[in-house]
Amino acid sequence: MSAAAWERTLDVRTADETHALAAGLGAQLQTGDLLVLTGELGAGKTTFTQGLGEGLGVRAGIISPTFVLVRIHPNLPDGPRPGGPDLVHVDAYRLESAAEIDDIDLENTMDSAVTVVEWGRGRVEHLSESRLDVELHRTRGGAAGLPAVAHPAGAPRADAGPAADPGVLDFDTDDDDEPRTVVIRGFGPRWAEAPALPETTPGAELPETTPGAELPEATPGAEPLPQTPERNP
Repeated sequence: MSAAAWERTLDVRTADETHALAAGLGAQLQTGDLLVLTGELGAGKTTFTQGLGEGLGVRAGIISPTFVLVRIHPNLPDGPRPGGPDLVHVDAYRLESAAEIDDIDLENTMDSAVTVVEWGRGRVEHLSESRLDVELHRTRGGAAGLPAVAHPAGAPRADAGPAADPGVLDFDTDDDDEPRTVVIRGFGPRWAEAPALPETTPGAELPETTPGAELPEATPGAEPLPQTPERNP
């Protein structure tokens, strides 16, 4: 897997900050953009995707697509970005391969949408030469505000996906105001430079961009579910 062109690490203290960060990013997204979203149970994946939806100007009502695999949220003609892309929201943790991703035919919607895939590492990179990789970490034990410990490439990860604990279903029940760390990496020519991102701590400057390291492989999920896209009415 190729290295990232850049990496940004931001600390968010509340769900509102997570939402605002994603909304600022979503306002800069374009048709055909692909985002790979990773985060353990309650890390804020749904909150982040809701913020992306606000920035994109799509219909509200974004929830995790765990059991339907795909939800399509259409652009609002009277919203902030009329004529802009739809949002296609995918949960891939039960899909074990790129071939199973192909079965849900995301290539058909990429020319009219921004595609966000939860648990997509190792499964969706073939869909586009460019992507944003977004990783969310919850506070773990100890003092509040301490981010999850980063793991080297290839090492087992506590946030590798629900398959790490087959007894847990990924409803992404966000613990709203727990501090989190958001790591965003850019790959490919579309993301040769980092987008402008809002500051998440008053008076703090965004970290310097750094070359990205190799990303860990995704952990295979459980048995696949029926692959039927659902459109948000």
